[in-house]
Parts: sequence; C-alpha cells; structure tokens
Amino acid sequence: MEIKKEQEGWSLYKEGEKVGCCRVTGEEALELWVTPEWRRKGYGSFLLKQVLRQTGGYQPRQPSCHRAVLGHEEELPFWEKFGFVRENGNRLVRRRQPDLSGVELSHRLVRDLCPAPGLAIDATCGNGYDTLFLSTLARRVIALDIQPQAVENTRRRLEEAGADNVQVLLEDHANLDRVADPGEADCVLFNFGWLPGGDHAIFSQPEKSIAALEKALELLRPGGVLSAVLYSGEGIGTREKEEILKFLQGLPLTRYTVIVCRYANYHHTAPLPCIVVKKG
Repeated sequence: MEIKKEQEGWSLYKEGEKVGCCRVTGEEALELWVTPEWRRKGYGSFLLKQVLRQTGGYQPRQPSCHRAVLGHEEELPFWEKFGFVRENGNRLVRRRQPDLSGVELSHRLVRDLCPAPGLAIDATCGNGYDTLFLSTLARRVIALDIQPQAVENTRRRLEEAGADNVQVLLEDHANLDRVADPGEADCVLFNFGWLPGGDHAIFSQPEKSIAALEKALELLRPGGVLSAVLYSGEGIGTREKEEILKFLQGLPLTRYTVIVCRYANYHHTAPLPCIVVKKG
C-alpha cells in the first residue's frame, strides 16, 4: 500500500489502484472514502491513522482537534476507534490533549513564579530545550553542560531559533559558582540524568548534583526560583532522586519553600518535577 499527498487530499493506492481518499476541509474536518470492494479490510483504518499523524493528531506535545461527518450510523464504531465522539447530530469531533510532561510542568511553574528574569541559568543544558525556553523568558541566559556534545547540540538549537541572548559553556554544574555571583540569578534549571541520544554511560551523580544545587541556591536572589526534574532508573537515577529529595526536604522552611510535584496516577518511576522558591 502507498499513500500519496494529492490536490484533493491523501490518497491510498494498492498495487497502483486508488482504493481510498481522505480529504481535509476547514477546521481540520476529515472526509474519508474507501471503494466498496475494499471496505472492512483495514484500509480505511490505515489511511485515517496516517492522515491523523500527518495533521498533528499524534503530536506528543501539542493538542489537536479533528472533526468529521458521520455518513451512516454503522460507521460510528470505526470513528470511535480513533477517538472521535458524537458532538452534535451526525457531527464527530476528536480532541487530544497530550500528557503534561515533567519538563513542561516545570516550565509552566517557572514562567508563573518568575515571569521576567534578568539572569536565568540552565545548569544541565543537554539538547537545549530548557535553554531555548529560558531564552524566551529571560533577558540573559547562561547554559552549561559537562559534555561537548550537549554544548554543541544546544548551540545549534539556539542558532536555528535565532536566540542571541545565551552564553553556552562547557562546564560542570558542580562549578556553578564560576559562572555567576551570589544573589545574581533569578532562576536556575536542572534536568538530571543522562543526555538523550548521547552516551548513557555518562550521567549525573548525586554527590555532584547536590553540590550543584547548593551553589545554585546561593546564586539565587531572594524570590528566585530553582527547578529540578528528577528521574528513576535501574543503576542510575533512582539513587540520585532519593538523595536529592532528602536534600530538598531538609532545606529550612525559614529560607525556602519546596514543592515536589508527584504524578499521583502515574507509575512511581515517572519524572519528578521539584520547585524551590528562595525567601527574602
């Protein structure tokens, strides 16, 4: 089978013969057609799934909305299989709201608690997603990582986005005191673990990570925000998460507000976003 994008929409071909078509009209409304002799053989399902994928219906981070018109009542189970529900009469709608990831949740909290930072620090820049987020929020950003690949990936991502307010450094996060002065930073972000797509033999260790968190708290101004996303994993991650949680829970209430955002209905290994607000 082959799917081709044509003027009328996406067409499905089997051995050179056109057996189906899915047209997208206004407001992401879908019109699906399969030749009668090829119906109930999985071709419509295959075509619709591919069209939903092509039009953002399975994007991991973006919500989507698709609509369709129900031609016959017996077709309803087919549409329901792909998440469409009856909205009004013969009109169907499919709304998808992706899960809120630990990183996205941390971004939202940082944005709300520290909406206009002067200096933001990404202490574990990785592939540059946190850094790019901070570049849209802060006047100036310092990003660092111990791995040259991470520094290169981050610089490339920033260049593609046209972000020119970021300084990217090859540096260990345990040396945060080398990049800023005490009380200078408005927010500091950590995303622990290993570099996605990189060498999994290299990952953050709890001793260095806690030392980095201590220095980050010193760099924060009163009212500043620290965000740390912790992970679980066999051999790595879990011990670091447990040790960092002990450290965060031991911070004095007179100086810090500590929030741990646990996903109550996820598996216990889900990422764990943590927020620390430094008091005046």
